[in-house]
Amino acid sequence: MTDRTIRVLIADDQRVVRDGLAMLVGLIDDIDVIATAGDGVEALEHAEREHPDVVLMDLRMPRMEGAAATRAIRASLPDTQVLILTTYADDESLFPALEAGARGYLTKDASAEEIEHAIRAVAAGQTHLDPRVQQRLLNAALQARPAGVPQQLADELTPREVEVLKLIAAGLSNAEIASTLVVSAATVKTHVNRIFYKTGARDRAQAVRYAYQHGIA
Repeated sequence: MTDRTIRVLIADDQRVVRDGLAMLVGLIDDIDVIATAGDGVEALEHAEREHPDVVLMDLRMPRMEGAAATRAIRASLPDTQVLILTTYADDESLFPALEAGARGYLTKDASAEEIEHAIRAVAAGQTHLDPRVQQRLLNAALQARPAGVPQQLADELTPREVEVLKLIAAGLSNAEIASTLVVSAATVKTHVNRIFYKTGARDRAQAVRYAYQHGIA
């Protein structure tokens, strides 16, 4: 995404927040705000008409809430990425948004630099999660580790590969996974490559989506 302008749609039901975000994001080099929406229905309509690169999406909105709008946009426009920007980081908000296809999740106390970095990351097909969200996902992944895992699981993933996939879904890098599991970075890379091959994922974002769709994360 470095060779062209990133086109952004902003959806938030509070006008003062929506206008403030539009002004903030509009000041960033190589990022243009092409439209704003006051609810999920408007966000979907604008997205289908304008084909933005990134939708900056609130969650609690009238008519159609953010997770439903995210799911609809991702189904209709697979090249459009969704970055959640919300007040809420609870499980009831977080997990439905990620399951709907959001590639990023920030809370509204994020700095301008964090918002810019997140927009650029999701526009490039990467995931970007608020550190507190990463920790929540990591805790959920670790707490969900079963005592006795079947030898073969979804798409013939081994128990160790499932464990690595949970940590990928929690937003950890290869180095962080290596530290958590007390293995080498090379071993983690091998596991990640096997996970991509077995699940058909092209990148970490698709692996995260697979994990949520199959109940692994």
